[in-house]
Amino acid sequence: MTKKINASRREFLRAASLMSVVGASGAPFALNLMTMAAASAQTAPQSDYKAIVCLFFSGGNDHANTVLATDPTSWSTYQSVRTTSGADSIALPAPGAAGGVLPIVPTTAQAGREFALHPSLGPLKDLFDAGRAAVIANVGPLIVPATLAQYKAGSVPLPPKLFSHNDQQSLWQSYKPEGASFGWGGRMGDLLASMNSNAIFTSVSASGNAVFLSGKTINQYQVSSAGAVPIGGLSGSLFGSTTAGNPLAAIISGGGNANLFEKDHAAIVKRSIDAQAILATAMLPAGTGGVANPTQYTNPNTGALANNSLATQLQTVARVIGGRAALGVKRQVFFVSIGSFDTHDNQRVNQGDLLARVAHALSYFDTTLSTLGGSDLRPSVTLFTASDFGRTFTSNGDGTDHGWGSHHFVAGGAVKGKDIYGTFPVTALGHAQDVGSGSLLPGISVDQYGGTLARWFGLSDAQIGDVFPNIANFTKRDLGFMG
Repeated sequence: MTKKINASRREFLRAASLMSVVGASGAPFALNLMTMAAASAQTAPQSDYKAIVCLFFSGGNDHANTVLATDPTSWSTYQSVRTTSGADSIALPAPGAAGGVLPIVPTTAQAGREFALHPSLGPLKDLFDAGRAAVIANVGPLIVPATLAQYKAGSVPLPPKLFSHNDQQSLWQSYKPEGASFGWGGRMGDLLASMNSNAIFTSVSASGNAVFLSGKTINQYQVSSAGAVPIGGLSGSLFGSTTAGNPLAAIISGGGNANLFEKDHAAIVKRSIDAQAILATAMLPAGTGGVANPTQYTNPNTGALANNSLATQLQTVARVIGGRAALGVKRQVFFVSIGSFDTHDNQRVNQGDLLARVAHALSYFDTTLSTLGGSDLRPSVTLFTASDFGRTFTSNGDGTDHGWGSHHFVAGGAVKGKDIYGTFPVTALGHAQDVGSGSLLPGISVDQYGGTLARWFGLSDAQIGDVFPNIANFTKRDLGFMG
């Protein structure tokens, strides 16, 4: 009975005391005592470092204008379905036309098919052509493989709450709808945190709180472009005094009282303060002498130069990776994001700008990693994209509506690039994967997509099965896009 009560108390303190220190939105900053105790100081060669970066397109990116089939039959259908009257038509210009889609030639041919990328993805096309980026066709949440007939009949288990933003964002990141407590990035961190002497730096977000990074024992650590976020009042001026931060730190981390709750609370706060100090010192600086600042990107609609917040997030990731030795980490999972992909209206303009930012940021990240700290870190870092869902193939006039399956990208030096993985769906309406209005029934599950990344990351088959509970339902568990 005593052991059961202690375990319950620990679980309560894990949540409650973190909240009391930094508030609900800041809870991931604090340290997880159980994780810190479990982490061992194993060492490995520096070349053994690996990082996975999730780039999430919030809102549901329109895949059908991101990666396109351009063979004559497909292109004719594409134009007939997506061309609407007026200037707001979402159909893109043909290859070779002014502002036209950008042809790509995958290493593995798909009979009778030709392909292209959105006109704004020029820098990403360069990565694809160089063999450091690949397309994964028609990915989405699935519990078991499903045919259109099974979907319509409801004869196989299907993901819950399809077409819902919040639920599908959570489902992509954690296999459960909104309200999930941990995600597959955090679970990978749980299993490999023993390789890190500072387990708190295993899961790091440069884009706020994300269930993707939360594990059963690992808590995500959030950073901003300014670096590690300190507890307020411990430095600088507090109530007009430059010395008041010292007694405040002593009060919140002293733990002198015999009360067990206060002792655990104080220990967590102290470790949070210590972790912030470690990261602030270990992160490479931004700009001169550290990680170069991103250049501005060109808005394809206006031609104006503008700052790119996604590139800045990836700069923050690079700065943390640059401090990996000082942080004592060999495995890290990161999260960055870009929003506004819910393009029900004005899609051609809005998506064009968003994808320009994505391509600019990925090119910047690739260049930065190529010489980070004097080493080429590209083979050690793999970035993959995710989104709520794809969108309908049909247009609502100047936009698209919620869908299911979508095309995604993986990028990095370990990627078997310049290829399209998975069967590219038919460009038409009413085909064998059309669940309505051209919304795609996925041909590849998120479990297969993530499981392939997890195998490269170092997880065993048993661990992959633990992280991705549905992967046992699929025959092909490694899609082959990682070296």
